[in-house]
Amino acid sequence: MHFGFTSMNSAQGLHPAPLARELEARGFESMWLPEHSHIPTSRLSPHPASDPLPEGYLHMMNPFVSLAAASAVTQRLVLGTAVSLILEKNLIDLAVEVATLDAISAGRVVLGVGVGWNAEELADHRPELPFRQRYSAMRERVAALRQLWSASEAGFDGRWDRFSPSWVYPKPMRGKVTIALGNWGPLGIRHAAEYADEWMPVDHWLAGEDGRPDVAAGIELFRRLVAENGRDPDQVPVSLLMFSRPSPSRIERYAALGVKRLVLTLPSAELVDADFTLRDLDVITPLVQQYSQD
Repeated sequence: MHFGFTSMNSAQGLHPAPLARELEARGFESMWLPEHSHIPTSRLSPHPASDPLPEGYLHMMNPFVSLAAASAVTQRLVLGTAVSLILEKNLIDLAVEVATLDAISAGRVVLGVGVGWNAEELADHRPELPFRQRYSAMRERVAALRQLWSASEAGFDGRWDRFSPSWVYPKPMRGKVTIALGNWGPLGIRHAAEYADEWMPVDHWLAGEDGRPDVAAGIELFRRLVAENGRDPDQVPVSLLMFSRPSPSRIERYAALGVKRLVLTLPSAELVDADFTLRDLDVITPLVQQYSQD
């Protein structure tokens, strides 16, 4: 199994370059950074798990700039977003930004994507896009990104995204950027099964068809839906985000389920300093080194 790590990526915490160096030296396979461009003060949209909202959400730096800094000081570390709110960006700028990061990192980028939970945040970026239609807009945006990255003269004509045939460079190093969908609800899991390259839900929010929390049942449901879409479940890897402290028994259980990667995080989403992060890495590094797959 591979291990990744994510932080809230604030300017007050351990900055991305030294964090990336620490992760690579300690045997982590990947580094993942979240994204919120802003949090509207109205707070009309509740967070799905945290009330009040942890302060770390208010102070996130740009994940792509931070991952570029991480790229410059590492050689092997996979660089991912967990997750990027891709509907809140200009499409062509996003395609170029991600492909540029992929080029300067020699093909180490995984684009984790999601639709977000904050309706006001999306409305500030896309007032024309109803929040309830964000999943269909995400499907279209992923298709448009793939077109921009693969075609020498890319063009797209969708409901939410459209552009005339154009030359758009750079292209990703391997001809594509892996796209991991971070959705886990009933609708999100169907989208991931339909067109994601990888799936990256939060472990303790997974459930089976009966709605009861069950990681194994959630993964089984996903793989069945992948097969129903005419795809090979073995070709759509599963990563799990873990917001709780890993234990050997849980790591072994997830490995037995065929999970490709565990993405670990700090035990707090509040603002923390660099020393807090380093102390936490000292705690989890022995498990990572024990169970890591080269």
